Amino acid sequence: MESVEHFRADTEFYTDERCYITELHNTDADEGCSLARARVEPGVTTRLHKLQGTIERYVILEGTAKVAVGDAEPVVVRPLDVVNIPAGTEQCITNTGEGDLVFLCICTPRFRQAGYVAMDGP
Repeated sequence: MESVEHFRADTEFYTDERCYITELHNTDADEGCSLARARVEPGVTTRLHKLQGTIERYVILEGTAKVAVGDAEPVVVRPLDVVNIPAGTEQCITNTGEGDLVFLCICTPRFRQAGYVAMDGP
């Protein structure tokens, strides 16, 4: 595993979750953790989903949003707020600002697409 993984903006891709993802660290060599940068355009709400067997944390870097986790009321989040999402818990986030919402997604163990469950159909 490389000691430094350089950010490559050209690897960003759009997902069915209605956001853009750049995988910063997600490798077989480190099963314990993955790290991605998410970007949500203004006014967009990500798809309601959950991750089976994976704990996720969002670290808000830019913008403002309302995040819904499980049965709790949606909460306003701003830069440097951390959102803790237990494994198997439904979640979505709405960009309430005028610019892009940018946040880090830290998953333990690492994110695997097989664990992603969309709650609003295929």
